[in-house]
Amino acid sequence: MIKINVLKWSVIAITPAAMLALTSCSSTPKGETAAAAVYKEGVPGGVAVQTHKVTATVTGIDAPNRKVTFVSPDDKKFTVKCGPEVANFDQIRIGDQLKVTVAEELVVYMAKDQPPATDGQAALVALAPQGAKPGVLMAQTTQVTAKVTAIDLKHHKATLGFPDGSTKTVAVRKDVDLTKRQVGEEVVLRCTEAFAITVETP
Repeated sequence: MIKINVLKWSVIAITPAAMLALTSCSSTPKGETAAAAVYKEGVPGGVAVQTHKVTATVTGIDAPNRKVTFVSPDDKKFTVKCGPEVANFDQIRIGDQLKVTVAEELVVYMAKDQPPATDGQAALVALAPQGAKPGVLMAQTTQVTAKVTAIDLKHHKATLGFPDGSTKTVAVRKDVDLTKRQVGEEVVLRCTEAFAITVETP
């Protein structure tokens, strides 16, 4: 899943104009979505950030099976099973609101422009204190280094090859001079996905 997101965001970060066309999937509950991109003129890569906020209301609780049913603002109903890590399950009440914030950030840069960094993953998990309403904060960062395997000057695109053997052709911003880039150069993509979940009494 991380790899898919990295490929998706690589297009956005290299071509920030694509942010304007970014919309949430039809299966995503209705909420607030915001996106932004920052880059330096003439320099490949940049930073792209997207956040999505959703609020749902607790409409049912199956305590013996630790299941909670929610209804989103667009009347979509979904039931989730709370694992043993949800230490404060007994604090959930009908009418409580589940607030979810999901954020994705992708940083893309040419490897030779930054100090070397190690590819891999890192994660963080924080839970609500005992006795409080359930809540969790989770974040995961994945970094991969791809190689430029082809440059299409006519269509202003570049093809990236990833360590698993897959490739992805992406559009490059018009302000980036591709005649100065070379096949074999390395591109670093660092994707951070984070979400915060809280249950609150309205």
